[in-house]
Amino acid sequence: MREPAPVRRPVALTVAGSDSGGGAGVQADLQTFAAHDVHGTSAVTAVTAQHTRGVESTHVLPTDEVAAQIDAVADDFAVDAVKTGMLATEDVVRTTRDRLAAPDAPVVVDPVMVATSGDRLLDRAAERAYDDLLADATLATPNVDEAEVLADRDVDTVADARDAALAIQETGVDAVLVTGGHLHDASDHGDAPTGDAVGTDDAVVADVLVTGEDVHTFEHPRVADAATHGSGCTLSAAIAARLARATTAENEELPSGALVDAVDAATGLLERAVRYHHDVGNGAGSVQHLVDARTGGAITTVARDVERVVAALENATAPVAELVPEVGTNVVGAPPHADRVADTVAVDGRLARTHRGVRATGGVRPGASSHVARFLLAAREHHPELRYAANCRYDDAVADALDGLDWPVAAYDRSDEPTDAPGTMDWGADQAYGDANSRPVAVVDRGAHGKEPMTKLATETSDALLERLATLADRR
Repeated sequence: MREPAPVRRPVALTVAGSDSGGGAGVQADLQTFAAHDVHGTSAVTAVTAQHTRGVESTHVLPTDEVAAQIDAVADDFAVDAVKTGMLATEDVVRTTRDRLAAPDAPVVVDPVMVATSGDRLLDRAAERAYDDLLADATLATPNVDEAEVLADRDVDTVADARDAALAIQETGVDAVLVTGGHLHDASDHGDAPTGDAVGTDDAVVADVLVTGEDVHTFEHPRVADAATHGSGCTLSAAIAARLARATTAENEELPSGALVDAVDAATGLLERAVRYHHDVGNGAGSVQHLVDARTGGAITTVARDVERVVAALENATAPVAELVPEVGTNVVGAPPHADRVADTVAVDGRLARTHRGVRATGGVRPGASSHVARFLLAAREHHPELRYAANCRYDDAVADALDGLDWPVAAYDRSDEPTDAPGTMDWGADQAYGDANSRPVAVVDRGAHGKEPMTKLATETSDALLERLATLADRR
């Protein structure tokens, strides 16, 4: 019989409604807590019958039952952070406030007041009751519509979002994050610009955080036509989870900068959760609360694939070494939800050409590639199914081989790159995959002064990448 080996984890509590569709509410909160390695506890305020197309019915629990749930958790667990979601009625808001008054843990309040349709979900008395709940809270996370209700003013610009947050702070809440705005032309992550309109640029989303006198703007690309059901719950739960991790054991009080760091990380996670949403149900679907956890879990499998490709190249009988450029070759793999270089796996160093053939200069690890990884990520913006990539030589022999193969080939010329391009790899991939009539098998970078010409291959599977490298080597 094995001995138990318990693990201490932070504890977070969600006080919110239940979503039978699993995309929002308590279900979203608990999944998000788990994704952050935080033990989730809950107090259900209401039971909703809903799915990806809408809400069929709502049943609010008696306040005695809500209070009993909160008391049961508080009596047994050392709660490190709390978040509130759907509270439904004035009585539930006041009951929750009474149970969370002067809390020992940070409290994140997601004031669920306005439906996606724009309909108000609470009566005026319940809306006013939020002032008392916020008085003891660490952070409020209203969306633009909810900020208008709480601040009693219109929010049309980022400056309006900042002013609304300052007005909401008068309730006593430590900080306010106004979410879901669009930022027209900003690159500043310090004070929010004063004239940019919320809603003027569909390409960018801006979340505005006010902490005391400091204003922070977090910008992320807008994901077009994606599922956002549960996004507010996921964001506030992710912030609460990160605050729970920041306040346990050694740090009984919230460290300086922890709140800004938590919001920064949580808004980034939400972008990925929305982009890689679950295609479930007959409606828009659901955000993927476990997106980062699944990406991390898939890295091991992808690393094995890359290692297998590297081993095959090192042991190849085909003249693969002739494909290795002067700068070396790298093999990159990306999990299905990879969005950053850190999410990819590659050879630490590169594959080099030696008198014994191809040899890796290092092992395989996450984030090891820059150029090829960024090219693959940029290609995935056009074709998300692409998962593996490698760079190889481009010379007359390779050009002739590509001409003889039945492969779609695209090319870009660095001399055409605009000075304001985000980077050559991003721009080049956009040229190759954005303008091609069909998805290219090979992309030719014609090089420039001091930049070696290169061929890049991107495929859906590691087997396909290996096969195409071997085919190109044989035909070269």
